[in-house]
Amino acid sequence: MALPVPDPDTCTTADTRGEHDAPGSAPRFVELGEVVQDASTGLIWTRSANPLGAALTWPEALAAVAGFNRDGFLGARDWRLPNRRELCSLICHAEKLPALPRGHPFCDVFLGWVWSSTTKAGQTAYAWNVHLEGGRLFYSRKDEFRLLWPVRGHSAVLAQTGQRGCYDATGGAIPCPGSGQDADLQSGQPWPEPRFERSNLGVLDRLTDLCWLEPGRLSSHTATWAEAWDFAASFETGSGAGSGAGSGPPWRLPNINELESLVDADRANPALPLELSAALALPVALSAEGLWSATTSGFDPDWAFVLYVQKGALGVGFKPGAKFHVWPVRRLEP
Repeated sequence: MALPVPDPDTCTTADTRGEHDAPGSAPRFVELGEVVQDASTGLIWTRSANPLGAALTWPEALAAVAGFNRDGFLGARDWRLPNRRELCSLICHAEKLPALPRGHPFCDVFLGWVWSSTTKAGQTAYAWNVHLEGGRLFYSRKDEFRLLWPVRGHSAVLAQTGQRGCYDATGGAIPCPGSGQDADLQSGQPWPEPRFERSNLGVLDRLTDLCWLEPGRLSSHTATWAEAWDFAASFETGSGAGSGAGSGPPWRLPNINELESLVDADRANPALPLELSAALALPVALSAEGLWSATTSGFDPDWAFVLYVQKGALGVGFKPGAKFHVWPVRRLEP
């Protein structure tokens, strides 16, 4: 079964709605003393978003989690530093200050960067971190100071990041076992093999059941955010650029979580799965600095979220600027 992709505007998956979304629905977050279970992912987080009360370097954060497990912190010995996808699962891109779901039960939320266990591919002295102020995902040197927000449990709906190597603070390769890094634990659901199938209509991702527009139909020109919407809509009407695109659900601009689902954390330039970038030959997607998403920044509505394809980062772009490419998507009917 394909994994659901969280909606960045309602901050839920297709299977679970949060208490801030629909009156009378089951709450997304369940408080269990000093920990909180996220019903949308199954993961368990400390209720404090900053349980140590101090910023740490990346090696110190990994060591601190190992210490939690030795000491049985909050009654458990299976804590870990979250990987980039687990950390992003808490982010609500429609919110700001912090970019967490409205009505969340967490405390000690500092509007700063939080470490993930995932190293930046191609620049292995850096690791991914998420900014809780507005929800951006970028990378920092491992000797910089960031916050630790530990997690435990297993998720049936989050996919693995794809990372396969482990690295020390200087970027040198190290054995993975016992490191506590992303590639050591490989938390999340494995990718299907093969993951992608190509047809005359598009490229089907069997992990998410999202179908991406046939690469030969992509425009080689960058666009403003409004032009990106128009380009995607042209395939819906069957006129203009999308003539002959086929029947079924309409093509549309993907949301930022749908774009992020394409990222392979073990690759850079582009940060896309080798199976997708090599076997399917996606010239526009490969060369793009970034791809527009349909997700408006909750921090400033003049900006929208962008997947920076070469890096694998999630940032924002100024909507009137014709700076980014467009890759329409649709979800195929069963």
